[in-house]
Amino acid sequence: MDITTKEDIITLVDTFYGQVRADEVLGPIFNGIIGDDWAHHLPKMYAFWGMSLLGEGGYTGNAVQKHVVIDKQVTLEEAHYNRWISLWESTISSLFEGKVADDARKKASLMMQLIQIKVAAGRTGKSLF
Repeated sequence: MDITTKEDIITLVDTFYGQVRADEVLGPIFNGIIGDDWAHHLPKMYAFWGMSLLGEGGYTGNAVQKHVVIDKQVTLEEAHYNRWISLWESTISSLFEGKVADDARKKASLMMQLIQIKVAAGRTGKSLF
């Protein structure tokens, strides 16, 4: 079954972030920054992935800039990015298959690369937003 509905997006995001919260590499970062405010964070992620994968509206924000700010609090390292993409891809594979699921993998990889570039630029003071 492919990702086709808002409910699929919610299932994907909830499952993924459940794993992230419990992960020994990512959990401390996410739990330290988000704390108990997951009720605020998750709807933003539903909107972001709904927009990215299903063309839905409702997302406002700058996910890349948010990570530049986070990097100033907790240095984001290659191991963090690798673990994030690994969990994302395994979550998708455990729940979905099809064109949109494949797009979710590709878009996450591209987003991760963009975030890495912008975080590195932010460290040198050359980030433009």
